[in-house]
Amino acid sequence: MARDLNKVMIIGRLGADPEMRYTPSGSAVTTFRVAAGRQWRDGAGETREETEWFSVVVWNKLAEICNQYLAKGTRVYVEGRLQTRSWDDQQSGQTRYRTEVIANDMIILDGREGRASRDDDDLPPREAPPRGGRSAPPDIGDEDIPF
Repeated sequence: MARDLNKVMIIGRLGADPEMRYTPSGSAVTTFRVAAGRQWRDGAGETREETEWFSVVVWNKLAEICNQYLAKGTRVYVEGRLQTRSWDDQQSGQTRYRTEVIANDMIILDGREGRASRDDDDLPPREAPPRGGRSAPPDIGDEDIPF
């Protein structure tokens, strides 16, 4: 029997600081947008660029970690699933749709020195966020990646 698969992996940069709130039941939820660009050559040999924006929703402990460690411009890897929700717009009476990435994993790809400040320069350096029991990958930059 074949299984279905709904999996998304994105590498990009945050377009703004994440926003965190709590549901009435007390669950943390953080939202942010990630821009992922691509380049290609068209038929005339011209280099073309395109940026796709993804809305990301993160829940519970990972939501708190994202809110604490991410900032506008941070380069991240986000893994999760796509979910589309719909609602009726009260003003126009039309049904609206929104497709989001429901993240279950996040890895900060910027080196510590490359991260934007979150207005806490007077605080001691933060420790790396917990990574679900896995050891942290070596800190490498874009120039170290062979492709």
